[in-house]
Amino acid sequence: MAVTKIKPIKGTLNKALDYIQNPAKTDEKILVSSFGCAYETADIEFGFTLSQALDKGNNLAHHLIQSFEPGEVDYQTAHEIGRQLADAVTKGQHEYVLTTHIDKGHIHNHVIFCAVNFVDHHKYNSNKRSYYGIRNMSDKLCREHGLSVITPSRGSKGKSYAEYQAEKTGTSYKGKLKIAVDALIPQVSDFEELLSKLQAAGYEIKPGKYISCRAPGQERFTRLKTLGADYTEEAISERISGKRAHAAKAPRADRGGVSLLIDIQNSIKAQESRGYEQWAKIHNLKQAAKTMNFLTEHKIEQYAELTAKIAEVTAASEQAADSLKEVEKRLTDMTLLIKHITTYQKTKPAYAAYRKAKDKDKYRAAHESDIILHEAAAKTIKAAGISKLPSITALQVEYAALQKQKEALYADYGKLKKQVKEYDVIKQNIDSILKVERQPERAKETERGKKRKKKNGRGSRYVGHRARFLIGAAFEMLRSRTAILGVKVSILYLFVFVSEKPCKQRLFSPLLRNKSTLFSHALGCLSAGNALAAIRAVFDAV
Repeated sequence: MAVTKIKPIKGTLNKALDYIQNPAKTDEKILVSSFGCAYETADIEFGFTLSQALDKGNNLAHHLIQSFEPGEVDYQTAHEIGRQLADAVTKGQHEYVLTTHIDKGHIHNHVIFCAVNFVDHHKYNSNKRSYYGIRNMSDKLCREHGLSVITPSRGSKGKSYAEYQAEKTGTSYKGKLKIAVDALIPQVSDFEELLSKLQAAGYEIKPGKYISCRAPGQERFTRLKTLGADYTEEAISERISGKRAHAAKAPRADRGGVSLLIDIQNSIKAQESRGYEQWAKIHNLKQAAKTMNFLTEHKIEQYAELTAKIAEVTAASEQAADSLKEVEKRLTDMTLLIKHITTYQKTKPAYAAYRKAKDKDKYRAAHESDIILHEAAAKTIKAAGISKLPSITALQVEYAALQKQKEALYADYGKLKKQVKEYDVIKQNIDSILKVERQPERAKETERGKKRKKKNGRGSRYVGHRARFLIGAAFEMLRSRTAILGVKVSILYLFVFVSEKPCKQRLFSPLLRNKSTLFSHALGCLSAGNALAAIRAVFDAV
């Protein structure tokens, strides 16, 4: 877990850089690194970039702090996470200095980056949106490295680090109140009884527009509604009456793509909420139909064909990602090269005059910044193996071409990534359907038929007989068919065997109205080996 914060530096940039580079805090500067500049001369190089800013502001730099939980990460991993975070925030366009402090009980990173980028000399906009972007990126990196992440509860606006630690150690008043409410809900018959039992447990109740509670020793009252969406007066009353399940998320709206089938039998939500169960069954019907349509559109008939297609799309996605990373690396290198060549050329006259000056010490004292910048740029260019300086114009043209290539690769990668996700959902749905198919259907449906008969009377017996006849014939045809054909027939099974009343009203009514033609036509198609036509006959009726 890492906690992040960022603040601007409006003055004394050199002091801030000296502080984060303190040898006593950074293991004798072993845990100090930089990008786009030398950490020894970062303040001078920052100043040179700031002097070219198109939009003059008050900020010289931004100071980003990333703190880790004690004992959760070693200093090398922390430094690497800090580097990845700094690269993501600055996007390879801002000079920065990164240090990792190990002198306190918890390891933490300091990143100071220039307020103006060295590509187009625009300033960095630090606001609420950019901060949440930094926090989300930090959380993502923590997950990738196996670290914990602070997860806000549903219906809340998040929690502070202090509140997180308090709740973790069991000292949070909010956490204790939530536990108390959750424990009492099954024991009471209404909201007033719950308040009485809370009062008996030692809580002070404060009536009003919003009910508030205060535990013994607590300084301020806590409104129940601040605990989350499941703890408002209305929500608690609904939970007591059984109309609302605790922490049951509302179903997402259908966005047109294929979604995963829901394992209703093993779903806790489905067991707790009758409404959710009804929605889940209808959802499964829709997604099963979409799955079949996807297989048909992509002409996939064998399970092996599907796995081969998934492997193909995954490989293409990985290749696109590698190509994208390569282009991004070239862009970063070219950006730095353009920066150093520009700095070299702009400071060359001052350095040439310094070489010719009779009193070099006096001249250097008067033009120290330009001389240091020139020497640093020359050193970097020499290290890159460049003997003859290329044209800035030619580099800029190449940079623009690489930028267009990056955009095209990014678009391709996005499409392939979407395909990988889509195929993965399709495969999981097919695996779920095939798992259902392998179950002993006859015994299972006999039991369901008994329940329908007991519940609904003679009418349901006819439906059960018809359904068993159709499914029996369908599975008889599966013995000589492919796995994907089995999926298609299994989807037909899902449409027929929905036992809940709302689903019956939606699906069975049109089936029964057209039973004489529909069922005979479906069975005829199945007998001819055309499962797709049989299922389409059902779809047309529905």
